[in-house]
Amino acid sequence: MKIETVWCSNQGSRAQNQDKTGEYLGEQSACFVLCDGVAGDAGGEQAAALACQFLLDHAEQGTPCPADAVPALIAQLQQAIQQAQQRDRAYSRMRTTLVALFIDRTTLQAHWVHAGDSRLYLFRNGYLCQATTDHSLAQKMKDAGFQSAGLPDNLLYAALGSGEHHIATYSPTLSLNDGDAFLLCSDGFWQRYNLAQLESTLRLAHTPAEWLMLIEHLSPALPQQDNYSAIAVWVGSPQESTLLQLLPLEEKVIFQTPHSQRIRR
Repeated sequence: MKIETVWCSNQGSRAQNQDKTGEYLGEQSACFVLCDGVAGDAGGEQAAALACQFLLDHAEQGTPCPADAVPALIAQLQQAIQQAQQRDRAYSRMRTTLVALFIDRTTLQAHWVHAGDSRLYLFRNGYLCQATTDHSLAQKMKDAGFQSAGLPDNLLYAALGSGEHHIATYSPTLSLNDGDAFLLCSDGFWQRYNLAQLESTLRLAHTPAEWLMLIEHLSPALPQQDNYSAIAVWVGSPQESTLLQLLPLEEKVIFQTPHSQRIRR
């Protein structure tokens, strides 16, 4: 099954771009990584670059990474970041978010991992859902049923490089369908759009490049725009799935995680 991908990354109005993206697309496996250095402490850019390169180096071995092997891989990455913190005290608090998608091209299965507030969205059977839940205080407040208005979205309780034991969330394995599409993005990207906008632009696009272009045209960059980055990954022919509004409602089913969000029809 073919895989098409495209990425974008913009510095915004910040002095540097702390977002890092990367991909590996091999015959047997594929890996897509997006990291966003946590602002406020020195070394966010270095932590993001280290995390991104670490996972790409592992992916470039060319063999699929099974879901049950990812926690150990992230533990090794966490250790590598902590060692870098110890080598340079100026970067002793460097941290980064992470979202990574792993695809086994032989078995046609996918899974992902995320830490912090970088997100993964999944388009399937005509619908788009947010497949990750932010590791942020604002999200915790919402989950607990409290108002989070006025609380900054970027206050994170988990990120790579922090001292927490549970720094990441791992998805179950998903069997891929022809027409699945994934969007990995940093908070500077997703904060500018809602699910309806992301889905409606996909319905108009014929390639992943067109999708990102249409999304970016929805909202102009803000005066104090954060770094923003995204990776679009298309499996098979997602544009054909946009015709699924013709299907009976019970057939319009997409993958759901416990905290997944979807557009209600």
